[in-house]
Amino acid sequence: MSSIVTGEAVVLELRPASFAARSLSALIDVVTIVLLYILSLLVIFSTIRNLDQAAGTAIITGLLIFYTVIVPVTLETLTRGKSLGKYAMGLRVVRDDGGSIRFRQALIRGLLGFFEFYMSFGTIAFLVSIFNQKSKRLGDLVAGTYAMRGRVPATPELRLSTPPYLLGWSQLADIARLPDGLARRISQFLNQAPKMTPVSRDNLARSLADEASGWVSPPPPAGTMPDAFLVALSVERRERDYRRLIAAKVRSDALGARLNRLPFE
Repeated sequence: MSSIVTGEAVVLELRPASFAARSLSALIDVVTIVLLYILSLLVIFSTIRNLDQAAGTAIITGLLIFYTVIVPVTLETLTRGKSLGKYAMGLRVVRDDGGSIRFRQALIRGLLGFFEFYMSFGTIAFLVSIFNQKSKRLGDLVAGTYAMRGRVPATPELRLSTPPYLLGWSQLADIARLPDGLARRISQFLNQAPKMTPVSRDNLARSLADEASGWVSPPPPAGTMPDAFLVALSVERRERDYRRLIAAKVRSDALGARLNRLPFE
């Protein structure tokens, strides 16, 4: 997974496509283009029988350029980085900065793709991609693009509830505003805890609980497990923030109703 920081300092987590997914996507595209090319030639030459050699050569060359260059470039430009194979595999070509590709990038990829896939029978694309961290082919390296996974499994919603024996304590505890870094690490831990080994989970929970305990008074009851303390702390902070936002909305609505009433009071 690659991280990209936007101009607003937001971190985007983008998942580059694997070599296997890109290979299968390219295979679908190449097979489709070859079949369309052959079918078009059969239709044209079976319909128009009296063609001289020059006209036949022009048709063969024109269709070759049309299907191997113009069609891929047009598709990737209009769909912002997709083709038939990429639709099938759930991939999309993006710029190195994570933005959608434009005609310039699609044209470079299309021109070099003709050399990579058809003139070299895919060997150039294979050799360049297999030794590249993001499975980039030559066209990607020159155009400054790569293929990313467009279909990412949805992250299951994390549902937390305060352990019953900590309900009384959490409702009465004085919880100060946690530092942003600490709050973020606690949230990440709670999301990743089910996937961690018991030893790692316990060690990290104890470390975070010790750090967070300085912002809570009184401390939780003796014998409280660190992970239970973190859950109770997070749930109570969420509930208090929600109640505070609801109260602010009620005050705002009441003020708006007074300002919009005629005559003003």
